[in-house]
Amino acid sequence: MSSRKEAALAVWQARWKGLSRGWYRYSRNPLHVVGLVVLLLIGLAAGLAPYITPYPEHAGPYTNFREAGLPPSKAHWFGTDRVGRDVFTRVIFGYRFSLLLGIVVLSISVPIGVLFGLIAGYKRGSWIETVLMRVTDIFLSVPPLVLAMAVAAMLTPNLFNAMLAISISWWPWYSRLIYGMTVSLREQYFVRELELTGAGKLQILLREILPNCLGPLLTKVTLDMGFAILMGATLSFVGLGAQPPTPGLGTMVAEGAKRLPAEWWSTIFPALAIVVVILAFNLVGDGLRDVFAEEEV
Repeated sequence: MSSRKEAALAVWQARWKGLSRGWYRYSRNPLHVVGLVVLLLIGLAAGLAPYITPYPEHAGPYTNFREAGLPPSKAHWFGTDRVGRDVFTRVIFGYRFSLLLGIVVLSISVPIGVLFGLIAGYKRGSWIETVLMRVTDIFLSVPPLVLAMAVAAMLTPNLFNAMLAISISWWPWYSRLIYGMTVSLREQYFVRELELTGAGKLQILLREILPNCLGPLLTKVTLDMGFAILMGATLSFVGLGAQPPTPGLGTMVAEGAKRLPAEWWSTIFPALAIVVVILAFNLVGDGLRDVFAEEEV
C-alpha cells in the first residue's frame, strides 16, 4: 500500500512541477497574463450577470421610452438604447450568449474535425483518406463566413441555428490540422512498435497519437473561440443570429448603428466589448502557443 501511495504522490508531484513550469513560461509575457485576467473577469461577469448587473430585467423584452437614448451617466454607465434599456446590462448578458455560442460551436466542430483527421491520417493512402480529405477540401474551398451565412439563411434566424451554421463551416480546419500531425506521428518509432506488438488501432489513435496533438489543438481552440464569437456577432449584425430582444452583441451594434452619430454609445460599447473578448482570447492563445512550443524544444 505504501508503494502505491508513493507512486501516486510521485505522479502528482510530477504533474504539479509540469504545471508550475508551464505557468512560468506563460507568465513571462505580461500581456498573456492580462489576457487571462480579462478573460476570467468576462467569464465571471457573464456567469453572474443576473446578480451583478444593475438592471437584469433589461436583458429581456423591456421598454421605458422616458429613459430612451440617455448618454452614459452614473445611473447608466454605458447609456441607454432606443427603447430605454441599460446598455451595460445588455453587454454583460451579451457576453453570456457570445461565450455560449463559442463553447457550443467548438464542442461540435472540434470532435468531428479531430475524428476525421485522425482516421484520414492513420489510413493514409486508402480510399477512406481520399473520401474524408476531399470532403474536407470542399468545405475549405468556401470561406467560413460565406458558408455560415448561406447555412444560416436557409434556417430560421436564431442563436441555435447560428451555432449550427458556424459549426458546419468550422470543423474542416481541425480536420486538416490533425490530419497533418497524424501523418507525421504515424511514422514515428513508438507507433510502429505498438503496431508490431498487436496494439489496437483505437488504442494507437486515442492513447498515443491524439495526446501528442493536444498542444497545437488546445492553442487553436483558444484562438478560435475569439473568431467564433466574431462570426456569431457578424451573423447577428446581418440579422441571421440572435434575434431581439436577445442581447446579442452583434445585434446591439446593428441597432445602435441606425442612430449614429447622435447615440454613439449604443454602438461603440457593444463593439468594444467584442474587441476586448477577442483580444483576450488571442492573448491567451498566444501564451499557450509559446508554452507548448518551448515544451517541444
